[in-house]
Amino acid sequence: MCGIVGYVGPRQARALLLAGLEKLEYRGYDSAGISVLEEGRIDAVRAVGNLSALRSAIEANGHDQARRGTGVAVAERPQPGTGIGHTRWATHGRVTEENAHPHFDTTDRIHIVVNGIVENYVSLKRRLQTEGAEFTSETDAEVIAHLVAHHDEGDLVEAVRRAYGELRGHYAFVAMTANQPGLLVGARKECPLIIGRGEGEQFIASAIPAFLRYTRQVQYIENDEIVVLRPDGVEFLTPAGEPVQREVLEIDWDAETAEKQGFETFMLKEIHEQADAVAETIGERAARGVGIDLGDLGPIDDELLRKLRRVVIVACGTSYHAGLIGRYAIEEFSRVPVEVEIASEYRYRNPVVGSGDLVIGISQSGETADTLAAMRTARERGAQVLAVTNIMGSQATRDADAVLYTRAGLEIGVAATKTFVSQVAAMYLLALRLAEVRETMDADLLKATISEVKRLPHRITELFARDMGGVARVAEGVCEAEFFLYLGRHVGLPVALEGALKLKEISYIATDAYAAGEMKHGPIALLDQSTPVVVVATESPVLEKVISNIQEVRARGARVIAVATEGDEQIAQHADEVIEVPRTQWMLAPLLAVIPLQLLAYHIARGRGLNVDQPRNLAKTVTVE
Repeated sequence: MCGIVGYVGPRQARALLLAGLEKLEYRGYDSAGISVLEEGRIDAVRAVGNLSALRSAIEANGHDQARRGTGVAVAERPQPGTGIGHTRWATHGRVTEENAHPHFDTTDRIHIVVNGIVENYVSLKRRLQTEGAEFTSETDAEVIAHLVAHHDEGDLVEAVRRAYGELRGHYAFVAMTANQPGLLVGARKECPLIIGRGEGEQFIASAIPAFLRYTRQVQYIENDEIVVLRPDGVEFLTPAGEPVQREVLEIDWDAETAEKQGFETFMLKEIHEQADAVAETIGERAARGVGIDLGDLGPIDDELLRKLRRVVIVACGTSYHAGLIGRYAIEEFSRVPVEVEIASEYRYRNPVVGSGDLVIGISQSGETADTLAAMRTARERGAQVLAVTNIMGSQATRDADAVLYTRAGLEIGVAATKTFVSQVAAMYLLALRLAEVRETMDADLLKATISEVKRLPHRITELFARDMGGVARVAEGVCEAEFFLYLGRHVGLPVALEGALKLKEISYIATDAYAAGEMKHGPIALLDQSTPVVVVATESPVLEKVISNIQEVRARGARVIAVATEGDEQIAQHADEVIEVPRTQWMLAPLLAVIPLQLLAYHIARGRGLNVDQPRNLAKTVTVE
């Protein structure tokens, strides 16, 4: 949550920071700000709203809106090569300019940007106030600036190291000082932070896209590390000040990956990238055809998989829905009992978990605070932990015993699309691997199912080759509705939950999702002629039951929009609108069925004039509770 970018080097820092923040705005856009070192002092400019507001603030009358600015026009001033920037998603404090980052100490000497939460900020703030610190915001983050200043005796590295020892919580921050040009000092406690290496210049950010146009050389900052950036190099330290060596890696992303490539939004572009994303996830893992190869999972070997007594999946939001689909697949294919838990609840229970259990933490970013905490709880109690994530080097990859990467590629849109289908594909692979090792599927059925998994990217391509304009037409007919009900049964239920979540996230329409068999236990009272009811009705062993539920809905006058398997004439007889998906093995159908629901939500939101890439109150990576 929140985006950080920092730079030291010969380039114009202000323009570079703004460009970096544009690549991170999906992480938060309540407010934004930058601080740059000029002529021996730091100028800060902050603004409420998205980055266009910040850009306007910078351009308006030079630095009239900068704290302690001189008012000299921007174009007439020397451009420094030291600076930090931030785009905020509010956790503590209202959305105001005073609460925007960067924050600074009382003397305006130390400036900081922060991602995360400082849990002991109240006690620290009281102590610092008694020592003369003057706070100007409502945020917990500001305390870091004053705390670093309190410890600063001319050495910012030492000041950050000492401040770090007093902070509690989960956070990442970067500090700069007016007294030491060409120096940034960062610290990481569970929240993401990464280094970009250049020739005579260095970058630090919450995510790689912030500096991708300048370098592909990266270094991952581990948890509980302090990092020192100077134009000529980067130094990694433990909290005790001991040096640490970190490998420089080269990533294969390019700048074009982060652009819209002709689509009107990132979300639409990423919806259309789902065939490629699933193909990358499956890749060589299904190449044998008669089995699944998941690579080296370390301690999670075949012997452990054979002896598993239970699988527990912990996740949040969209990842939780992927976990629900995984439960159906694992139980169906391998006959291992599966529990799926909301990570934010699981972490505060006293869960019965331990040896013989495999706990799977699903997190697109690998930085989801609640999921990480749930994984740690399980691991501390003796369970083996597998992380399913999209981001190499993320915290989840370090907290788990083994990692299954989804390999979906960069996703900019806040509402998850291609990362979700990649998670579902990964869960299918794991379920089939379990079935293979435990010998719970007939060999011919296993082979046939793997073949269908390998065809999933082609099925997605087929889906887009159909008249997807029909989804836009359906959306146009219901985009003014104020309430939607989504229904599904068995493996269709998680699809309904995910479809409803997408509609809530980007259209702000009140939406409920239910197991269709539960409709008579309350939700049916909500139905009338103004209610669109979206039903997941692909082929499955419970399709007849779903048809019965559709009939109950129609009897109340509600309008039924059904997602069905191609050629299913029976559904067409009972629904007002039918959106077909290509035929596949019924357990794999959710991966296809969710795509029309993504598009339905997309077109409804666009029909209401909304920004689907930046839905209000949401951010891409939830690194706080």
